[in-house]
Amino acid sequence: MSTMFVLHRFKLLALLLLANGGALLYLSLGDLKPMAIWSWTDIAGEGGSALLVLVWAGLLLKGRPAGRVTNLLFFGLACLFFSLWMDSLDEFISLPESLTLDHWLESAPMPLGFALLTLGIYHWHCEQLAISAQMINRERHFREHRLFDKVTPLGDAGYFRRQLQQALPAAQANSEPLSLVMLDIDDFSAINRSYGHREGDRVLQLVAQQILLNLRSHDLLCRLAGDRFIVLLPATLEAQALTLAQELQQSIAHLALKSAGQGERLQLRATTVALMARQEEADALLKRLNIVMARAKQAPQLRQAQA
Repeated sequence: MSTMFVLHRFKLLALLLLANGGALLYLSLGDLKPMAIWSWTDIAGEGGSALLVLVWAGLLLKGRPAGRVTNLLFFGLACLFFSLWMDSLDEFISLPESLTLDHWLESAPMPLGFALLTLGIYHWHCEQLAISAQMINRERHFREHRLFDKVTPLGDAGYFRRQLQQALPAAQANSEPLSLVMLDIDDFSAINRSYGHREGDRVLQLVAQQILLNLRSHDLLCRLAGDRFIVLLPATLEAQALTLAQELQQSIAHLALKSAGQGERLQLRATTVALMARQEEADALLKRLNIVMARAKQAPQLRQAQA
């Protein structure tokens, strides 16, 4: 409360001086009424209303930062308070009937106060809309970051699915190709068994960085699960996506990676596949891509069995 008085002391002091000045003016122009003729109903109604408006002004100054909106609202309430205050003084002070000043002091501030309040509430409304928009953006940002992978600085499967669902209709509407590349690290479980899951997480982080180095700024890389990554390639034909898949495969194979513990060379291999989206939904496209990946993973085993 003391902070409110420090920040708004000039406003409060001006309102106090104005109220005292009105009371002194009435006292100088009129005479006190006998208590017997006081109208307690009017005193309670007018004086109580003035007190409530004063409480509103205090709550406003305490709960809002200083600024244009706060000033408009406060001065509007101040006008209402002054009008009600001067009207309540009539119950205690008798003024000459020829005097019209009291009518102006009681009536004129009221419409001015409502006008200032209306203007302040309008700007307050605009202010709240802007704050709400920021909160929505923050909430959306938080919600999307909940879909980020816990190991790598990438989106997870849920995030990728949402982005793919948005990208497919956009590509179809613009008649642009859209392709996907999937990368799966071969025998990644051996790293976890030999060096531990912490080392495995470090490998995933380095692989993610290596893939990002080979992508364009508008390509989207996400981690699907385990040792599997996926890339969304806007405006990319299937032949271009196949070329990128081969480049990523070679990049992982040539990655000079050593264990954090003893410094042993970790030889990585990856299986990569690519395809272009057709007139299909996101789930159908991902299912088709997983089938292509499953066949690519089985191909070396089939060749060994035939040999």
